Amino acid sequence: MNKETLIDHLNEDLANELSAITQYITYAAKATGPYRPQLAAFYLAEVTDEQGHAQFLANKIVALGGEPTTTPAPVPGAGTNQEMLEAVLAAERDAVKNYTARATEAEEFGDKGLAVQLEDMVRDESGHAEETERILRDWPL
Repeated sequence: MNKETLIDHLNEDLANELSAITQYITYAAKATGPYRPQLAAFYLAEVTDEQGHAQFLANKIVALGGEPTTTPAPVPGAGTNQEMLEAVLAAERDAVKNYTARATEAEEFGDKGLAVQLEDMVRDESGHAEETERILRDWPL
């Protein structure tokens, strides 16, 4: 794994985190129905974790000599609460897959600290996915 490829992949992850922040803020605003307060609170609670991930990635990209992206990945459109939850679940599952791969790349590159941090981010994203799965389990209500 060379440094330029690692930086590129970390920038893809950063774009996804920036997208997740936008996704959660937007979906919190769009949530409707009797569970709107709970769904909005659920979405907004995730913003802090995603922001922390984005900040870590931007700092690491700079430390490696790269330029952090400022362009988020596209936010999936969703019109209903269920569609929003399904889009969140898909994004969290992708994050788990991507950070698992990135941790392996960091090991290959020889950056154990980065690998450990990425594994912690896998844990965070796995928890987000599990919570979303639990909400969707008996949906629609």
